[in-house]
Amino acid sequence: MATSSPASPHEIEFLPEPGTEVRQLFILLHGVGGSPDNLVPLAEAVRAAFPSAAVLIPAGFEPFDGGGAGRQWFSVRGVSEDNRPERVAQALPPLEAYVKAAQARFGLLQSDTALAGFSQGAIMALELVQAHDGMAGRVIAFSGRYAQLPKAAPQYTTLHLLHGANDPVMPVALIQAAQARLDELHGDSTIDVATHVGHELHPALIQRAIVRLQTCVPLRSWEAALGLNQSPPDGTTVH
Repeated sequence: MATSSPASPHEIEFLPEPGTEVRQLFILLHGVGGSPDNLVPLAEAVRAAFPSAAVLIPAGFEPFDGGGAGRQWFSVRGVSEDNRPERVAQALPPLEAYVKAAQARFGLLQSDTALAGFSQGAIMALELVQAHDGMAGRVIAFSGRYAQLPKAAPQYTTLHLLHGANDPVMPVALIQAAQARLDELHGDSTIDVATHVGHELHPALIQRAIVRLQTCVPLRSWEAALGLNQSPPDGTTVH
C-alpha cells in the first residue's frame, strides 16, 4: 500500500497490508535533483521481497539549487574533493533524526533498518553509518561513493555496493577503491558491478541488491556465533 506521508507531501510510503506487523524498515534516499518517485521501482522490489517491511522514501531536505522542482541532500555547486566531506557532515543531522524517528514510529531496532541510496543518496547512507556505526543493519549503495575514503569500517553495518561499469558521473573506480579500503579495514561489505550500465538505478542492480539482502549473512552474525563480537551499540541486536 503506497501513501503520501501526512508529514511531508513529497514523501512516499509503502506499508504492509493492514493487520501485518511491520518487522523491517527500509529508508530509500534519492539522488541530487531527484525526487522520491525516482525510487519507486526499488521500493516495489523491496516490498515484493519483504512484504512485512515499511518502505519510506523521503524527499531531500533541501530544494535542488540547480533549477527545477527536484530536491537534494546537499549542494553540489562548487563541490570538490576538499569541501565535500564538510557538506555531507552538515547534512547528516537531519537525516539521523529522520531515521531515529522512523525507527521509533514502527518500534524497530537499528538492526531491523536498511538504508538504500542512489548517487547522492548513497553518499548520505554510507556516511551516516560511518558517523553512527550500527544506525542501520544494512546499507545498499547504488552508484555512490564516500565523501572521503573511510579510516575505519563500520562494525555493526553490512554494506552492499552496487555500480555500473560505465558510470560517467561517479566512475566505478571510486567504489572499487572504497571496497579495497573496506577490505583493508576488515569491513563487512560486498561489491557488484554491472557491465554496460551507466549512472542509473538499473533493474539488474536492483535484482542483485535483493539477492544480497536475502542471502548475505552479516559478518557480525558469524562472529557472534563464534563468540567474537564486542557489545553492539544501543538499539542494535545481532542478526
